[in-house]
Amino acid sequence: MRENRFRRLIEVQQIMGMPISVHVILGDLDRDRDTPAVGRATGHAFDDLREVDRVFSTFREDSDIRRIARGELDLADADPMVAEVLRESQAAEAATRGRFSAWWQGWFDPTGLVKGWAVERAAARFLRPLLAEPLVEAAGINAGGDMQLLTAPGSAWRWHVGIADPDDRMATLATVDVGDGAVATSGTGERGQHIIDPRTGRPATTVRSATVVSDRLTHADLWATTAVVAGFDDLGWLDEARSESGMLIAPDGRIRRWTGSTEVTVTERAG
Repeated sequence: MRENRFRRLIEVQQIMGMPISVHVILGDLDRDRDTPAVGRATGHAFDDLREVDRVFSTFREDSDIRRIARGELDLADADPMVAEVLRESQAAEAATRGRFSAWWQGWFDPTGLVKGWAVERAAARFLRPLLAEPLVEAAGINAGGDMQLLTAPGSAWRWHVGIADPDDRMATLATVDVGDGAVATSGTGERGQHIIDPRTGRPATTVRSATVVSDRLTHADLWATTAVVAGFDDLGWLDEARSESGMLIAPDGRIRRWTGSTEVTVTERAG
């Protein structure tokens, strides 16, 4: 089935300080049929993301994370999501060999992990069941450019994800096709030098943009950030990441690409 025979339903809401969009793909032969399950699933996904923000936001003084930091709330009494993210954060710090740490400021702040975890969770809980609906070909969530994407078994749909030039957001440097999986990008292109190396407490500056493709957005987002912290010249983390593919862009425009744990060398043709 050609892509122009599909139609896309999109809803966007502002959550976690960014636009988050839910995309559901239907076949156009079903254009006149109602899809109430899509509306329900989309609403539940947004509600779930708002609840995660209520628990983990560092900008809300009443969030569980801020109350824990102030000593007003014990971990055992916090929302059960906190314990789950705590386990993910501990595993992430070990896997990245300290390139990621939720404790580098002296208190538990999993901001660098929780967005990907939350989007992956909402997609699994509320969008994946939609794939059993006869009208639905695919569904996904895009949170500020980080995406968890799902496709129904047997569907011809593929998500075509463009990797933007960090110096020209209208230009695309590469495109990756995804069936079921996740794509995450970190770097200085959107928010400047905001990624801190937890080992030094200083901004990571040698990667302009890092994109990682993986099966889970929790992992893709974590390893994209890790790539920025590791630096353009260090791909020693690829074995631990177990990503499907990815790309680094240096501030001077140099590019490194990989598939699995193997770097792909691109030789420019003379003339």
